[in-house]
Amino acid sequence: MTKATDIMTQDVVTIKASATVSQAVKLMKLKGLHSLIVERRDENDAYGIVTDTDIATKVVAYGKDSKGVYVSEVMTKPCIVVNPDLTVEYVARLFALTGIDRAPVIQGNLLGIISVTDILQKGDFLENPRIPLLEKALATAVSDARSLSAAKGATATETVNAWEQVNELEAELAFCRGKRPEKTAFEQYGDPVTPELATV
Repeated sequence: MTKATDIMTQDVVTIKASATVSQAVKLMKLKGLHSLIVERRDENDAYGIVTDTDIATKVVAYGKDSKGVYVSEVMTKPCIVVNPDLTVEYVARLFALTGIDRAPVIQGNLLGIISVTDILQKGDFLENPRIPLLEKALATAVSDARSLSAAKGATATETVNAWEQVNELEAELAFCRGKRPEKTAFEQYGDPVTPELATV
């Protein structure tokens, strides 16, 4: 699966919180960007972000002089960040849930920035959509769990762990589809010895 680190833009342009909005706009125009990452004061500080929308809605819309407004007055801090190991589907889901379209990729330090454009242009969701991959993984996991149940018994640790893996995959698949299955794979298998697994 494609991860944030695979498609992020590594060349990140930053700005200080003490810079003026005028300086931020000039930098955005020079680099052809819609946002800038606001630098941390020190290693214990959080990163921020300032976007063209921030400037348009908080400065331009009120007729303020951009030379007299500081980035710190219009930025979002702390900003939502993305772990580099997060898969593209989860990044897209994060963006959908929070209403943002870009975020810095951070693991201790600033590694890059990822945007909706990166997802659409560099992601592999067209070639490898998540649901079919989950369906395939689930079918394999169910087959393995049934084999273990028949060979080692329903209460064997390996069997219980295998059915837990099935439950995890089913839960993820249900989340992606937006609906639960009428019966879980475990319920369909009908193992009467460990019914508690059916509700996990």
